[in-house]
Amino acid sequence: MTESYTNIADKVAATGYYVVVPDFFNGEPYDPENVKRPKEKGIEVAKPVIEALKSKGVTAIGAAGFCWGDRYQPWKFHTNPSFCVLLHPSDIGVDDVRVKIPIAILGAENDKVACPPTLVKQWEEILKAKPEIDSYVEIFPNVSHGWTVRYDPKDPSAVKAADKAHQIMIGWFDKHLK
Repeated sequence: MTESYTNIADKVAATGYYVVVPDFFNGEPYDPENVKRPKEKGIEVAKPVIEALKSKGVTAIGAAGFCWGDRYQPWKFHTNPSFCVLLHPSDIGVDDVRVKIPIAILGAENDKVACPPTLVKQWEEILKAKPEIDSYVEIFPNVSHGWTVRYDPKDPSAVKAADKAHQIMIGWFDKHLK
């Protein structure tokens, strides 16, 4: 797990939340060619984490996913977690956002492959058609896929964009968990 993910987890925890960050790849980076770590195994890692939280009396669970981690959030758990935030998602289709839980999606203007703005706009239209589901969609200008975790800390505009996304994520937690 990279330092940036733990820094983000620490930032969320500093606002009073109990944060759990599953290691989907046992300390290795994601490699689509690694047959020992197919994407489908992510659900096998996430389910016991949620069950462990529930066994400790946790009744409301929020999920934030970055890139690959978005793939196994709302549509696999349906009502657990209680809501989710997707930051620069990837490998998600139009039908995947037909969710029954509150959802926030933060996309990148310069993401041409993993999550192009045209796809984010399609998701936004799908979500607008279901006003009973709380949703928020924003396409961040002048950023590329991964901008919330892989940014140059010496670049003030990159830091500002990442921080804004992190604040939206924390605000979503505040809205749905407090």
